[in-house]
Amino acid sequence: MSEEVAPTDGIEIRSITEGELGAWGDAVSRGFQRAGMPEALEFRRLRNYPGRTLGAFERDKIVGTLRSFPNELTVPGGALLPVSAISGVTVRQTHRRRGLLNRMMARELAGARERGESVAILVAAEYGIYGRYGFGPATRADGLVVNLHHAEGLRADLPESAGRLDLVSMAELAEYGPELHERWRRSRPGAIGRDEAFWREATRTIEMPGPERKEPFVVVHRDAGGTVTGLLVYSVTDQWDGPNPDCVLTVHDFLALDTVTAVALWRYACSMDWVRSVSIASRAPDDPLPLLLNNPRAARPHPEQWDHTWLRVLDVPAAFGARTYAGPGRVVLDVTDRQGYASGRWLLQADATGAGTAEPTSEEPDLAIDAAVLGSLYPGAESATRFAAAARLTELRPGAAFAADRLLGTPLKAYNPDTF
Repeated sequence: MSEEVAPTDGIEIRSITEGELGAWGDAVSRGFQRAGMPEALEFRRLRNYPGRTLGAFERDKIVGTLRSFPNELTVPGGALLPVSAISGVTVRQTHRRRGLLNRMMARELAGARERGESVAILVAAEYGIYGRYGFGPATRADGLVVNLHHAEGLRADLPESAGRLDLVSMAELAEYGPELHERWRRSRPGAIGRDEAFWREATRTIEMPGPERKEPFVVVHRDAGGTVTGLLVYSVTDQWDGPNPDCVLTVHDFLALDTVTAVALWRYACSMDWVRSVSIASRAPDDPLPLLLNNPRAARPHPEQWDHTWLRVLDVPAAFGARTYAGPGRVVLDVTDRQGYASGRWLLQADATGAGTAEPTSEEPDLAIDAAVLGSLYPGAESATRFAAAARLTELRPGAAFAADRLLGTPLKAYNPDTF
């Protein structure tokens, strides 16, 4: 396995103390080219786990940062896999190219493996950094902008809800949101848990910096029995074209447990007075919203679309044994991993029930891949056939890439709406 690079420049990598959290937060802000954000201290404290908030110390100055916190990833089949969620990764501009990120990441990945976290995840600020640490893009944020004039509303033949919609307060969001999300995330591979820090920020009970911190609107859907089955968190820009309204409804959060709920919430959003377009920055890649419209062409790609969650496999048997598979099959993977965690030749196989295993093998390999590609393939959102066409993997047996896709494919694409 990877070992921490020995320091040669007097810079020490260590976990911070509680009293150093403010200085650590200032170092994160500087690393992301922002002014200090003392307002964020309480938020940072909520995700400060002993031994998991690291600083690169040059004497008394923090010149590099990295932290992780425990979370759970929904894997295909609905199991919740313990993962290390990594964030706050920075190196001061004056200390780049000294191996500080290598040392911090080596320490974190080793710690995650020791804690029994078979996968690590992060959201990459830059594309070219994390592949060399074995991370690969595993979910996308594919948004839409719906022109309501062209959409001509939702289709009349869609199922109608026997329940109701209610505008609720931030306090009610804090009451209904966590339980609803817990039910929702078990059905969506790629989703992660939402902790206290998330909900306190979402409900404005913790002070956070930012140019706009206006309280959004929240509408919840209840079924005929009164159970909350969905929510929509949104804001509306007060925008006019001369004397005519030209407002944009921006979706901040959307959860629906079933089609009836989704239709009710989208009908609400797409029929609001003064609103001329609906902007959704993040949605699942297989979300059916365009097909709900009378004119699907009215839904166009959001200008900001990007890879979102990056994933790194640290324990191949544990990770691949936790998920289910599309059906019976087998493929032998020859994995190259600079840090060593996933290196080796692995027989991935599943039975007719969808249960599967990944075990070391001496069989001839079908596919040769690196750890980053393994991370992308793991939740089923990416295609081995596509990677082969891009020369990102080597097919050693004709048809092996397609065989891997049939084995790893999922009914729902992996999706995570949350940044961390």
